[in-house]
Amino acid sequence: MRNRNYALLGIIGPAIAFLLIALSIGLSPWFSWGNNALSDLGHSVKSDVAPLFNFGLLLCGFLLIVYSITSFKDYAKYTSMALVFAGFSLQLIATFDEVYGELHFLVSVLFFAAIGLASISYFVEKKSKLAIIAFAIGALSWILYGLKVYSSGISVPEAVSAGAVAVWVVMASWKLYQKRYDS
Repeated sequence: MRNRNYALLGIIGPAIAFLLIALSIGLSPWFSWGNNALSDLGHSVKSDVAPLFNFGLLLCGFLLIVYSITSFKDYAKYTSMALVFAGFSLQLIATFDEVYGELHFLVSVLFFAAIGLASISYFVEKKSKLAIIAFAIGALSWILYGLKVYSSGISVPEAVSAGAVAVWVVMASWKLYQKRYDS
């Protein structure tokens, strides 16, 4: 039963993050997809929802780490290591919020690079088309944003890339859950 719960952390972690991000957005009438970064919600001085937003990132990162070093590591060893790194860097985003300026920017870049690396790793390790599609969607959203093909705040490529990766993480978790426990 213990491993069954660990397998589900790959679903629960991202669900908590997206739920608390959505709640933070809903409680912040000033937030604009056209002008803001998601991290603006976590600014510990300027945002009333910073504790809620940052807690969501911290908890999601922790749950992804636990999931990765327990049930997922036997299923996809190298991707598991990349997800541990992604989970830890997500926690760093919450810990070193925008108050920390350049440090926040660096850990944010680290997180998005880590989820890209995890996607590529899962594609190579498990031949997951979903993971490589998620990587392509995330990379394309950043490239188009950088080229100013569309006008938005940086929150759009942040949400698109994280959301795309969350899809394959959740699906892999569910597949692992079913594979090990529905026999």
